[in-house]
Amino acid sequence: MKGTFAAILVLAASSVLAAPSPVENGPITARAVNAAAACATPVTLSGNPFASRKVYANKFYSSEVISAASAISDPALASAAANVANVGTFLWIDTRSKIAVVEDGIKDVPCDQIAAFVIYDLPGRDCAAKASNGELPVGSLSVYKSEYIDPIVAIFKKYPNTAIALVIEPDSLPNLVTNSNLQTCKDSASGYRDGVAYALKSLNLPNIAMYIDAGHGGWLGWNDNLKPGAKGLADVYKAAGSPKQVRGIATNVAGWNSYDLSPGEFSKAADAQWNKAQNEKQYVAIFSPELKSAGMPSQAIIDTGRNAVTGLRKEWGHWCNVKGAGFGVRPTGSTGNSLVDAFVWVKPGGESDGTSDTSADRYDSFCGYEDAYQPSPEAGQWNQAYFEDLVRNAKPAL
Repeated sequence: MKGTFAAILVLAASSVLAAPSPVENGPITARAVNAAAACATPVTLSGNPFASRKVYANKFYSSEVISAASAISDPALASAAANVANVGTFLWIDTRSKIAVVEDGIKDVPCDQIAAFVIYDLPGRDCAAKASNGELPVGSLSVYKSEYIDPIVAIFKKYPNTAIALVIEPDSLPNLVTNSNLQTCKDSASGYRDGVAYALKSLNLPNIAMYIDAGHGGWLGWNDNLKPGAKGLADVYKAAGSPKQVRGIATNVAGWNSYDLSPGEFSKAADAQWNKAQNEKQYVAIFSPELKSAGMPSQAIIDTGRNAVTGLRKEWGHWCNVKGAGFGVRPTGSTGNSLVDAFVWVKPGGESDGTSDTSADRYDSFCGYEDAYQPSPEAGQWNQAYFEDLVRNAKPAL
């Protein structure tokens, strides 16, 4: 559902990454020396890790944005687009080969910022959708542990003075609640649970804050899904030994739900009576007590990367390259909500959710719906026209 993102190993070896990168809150200029230095001593994260730190604008997404902005002929739009390169955005580690660029994404992070990554390579990944199926087949849990999680841990251990935030395995545990009838999800279930538990246990380092993916209000927010969803997450958390650095959950990852639209976007739907989580603020308010009751931390971060415009989807479950979307609220640790640590950009806007090519092996019908932008390339590949729409429709404006 979320989409795997474009391979960038070629970038790591090219002049793009050795050349100019954005400076936080400033023009796009060379970042040969950071204005702020790395921390002098090891970082120990407790409480809200975003309260005093900005999300680091990783050079990989920034380079995509800089290239995209340079291709726009309208000067005003190009200027607005260039500003996106300065926005802190999560870097998805969605294949084993992508691990090779993790160190480049972490070694230059100033002490007043936090590096942000998505752990996303479970065996049988995204069992309920075709667009973002992963590289590891069901049954390859040992490969996931030894060739994916362990090497990432080894890199992170080299940088104890850097603050790191992680979103753990989007689309995994929620699928085991709502798509348990699908054979693909049945086959993936044990690997999801064991894999996430291993990730949580292994990544439990003092300088890391972890948030387990919990879908969104239109997914686990239904009355019948709340308790099973909370139990499913909490059971895995406890199977990992209740790691201290698990802070709570991530919601709306690569999603479209409003944070506080009231009445909600689908409040008039025939089945709305069965879901009180009509926006992400309500979802967190409802789901947090269930998580606490199940024995798990319940703070949240919410992806606002593409949720600026509402009323675009025909149905709540439509997820692929929604037409008319815009960049949303910029990442911040000031949310005005004691349950919400931060608004963040987890999904890099402009990278496709899935292809609209019906002949493609990974074509998912959701990417061909009338409310999905077409044409769109394979999941993770850059869609220039879609990126430009996100810039045009951004709220607040870029």
